[in-house]
Amino acid sequence: MENSIDLGIIGGSGLYGMEALEHSQELTVSTPFGPPSSPVIVGRLSGQPVAFLARHGLGHTLSPTEVNYRANIHALKSLGVRWLVSVSACGSLRDDYAPGQIVVPDQLIDFTRDRKRSFFDSGIVAHVSVADPFCADLSAVVYASLQEVGASAHSGGTSITIEGPRFSTRAESNVFRAWGMSLIGMTTAPEAFLAREAEMCYAVMAHVTDYDVWHVTEEPVSVEQVVRISRQNTAIAQWAIQALVHRLAALPACPHQDALSKTIATAPEAMSPETRARLDLLLKKYLD
Repeated sequence: MENSIDLGIIGGSGLYGMEALEHSQELTVSTPFGPPSSPVIVGRLSGQPVAFLARHGLGHTLSPTEVNYRANIHALKSLGVRWLVSVSACGSLRDDYAPGQIVVPDQLIDFTRDRKRSFFDSGIVAHVSVADPFCADLSAVVYASLQEVGASAHSGGTSITIEGPRFSTRAESNVFRAWGMSLIGMTTAPEAFLAREAEMCYAVMAHVTDYDVWHVTEEPVSVEQVVRISRQNTAIAQWAIQALVHRLAALPACPHQDALSKTIATAPEAMSPETRARLDLLLKKYLD
């Protein structure tokens, strides 16, 4: 396995258990931000190296708040990942995004409260642009790959991330709809923002499992419903990821892969050696 793996996937264990993944091996990766959620599974799809990480841990033992998002992103960055796709379950906040369908959102609202949102919080300040939090080029490729495998998919929409692990009240759900949100989930923030700080291109393959609790003719969301539809869509995600691998070579150079350029506000002489060492993977090309 090469030291550099261009494509990373964050999702559930059903993804890296796919039959098409060849020469797979399990890597235990350490980071300055603690251990990631799970070992990283690396292997080959259609001859191309790919890395998979289980966001909630093996066996789904971590709540959305407990996920060490910084460690997950740092671990994949250390393997060379440049293109990062999140596969996640979500609720729909609009009639036309129905359970069983897949959405590739283009905007994000962070409604979380208790999470580490940045790598830069301990003596080095960087102000990174996330005006468009998802990579448009990678998102287009994800959507095209879903279409190629016959998935019922939508492109575009704003996703709101709530703290969880509880589901919304009806009042909250209706407020989010009034704000114009399309999807609701519990993990895209701060994952998208940390990926940008790590100079990765990031896109989401959001699997709609329910109508949250706003829909008057549908039952309120339940864990059983989320798990059932997520399992049904696992095969679709696997097929789409295989199709995605073939399209990566055609992607243009992306400015997100230089996202830290001209963003570092702290003078180099004011940075402690310990903090520089902790952030070396992210900053070395700008500070060396």
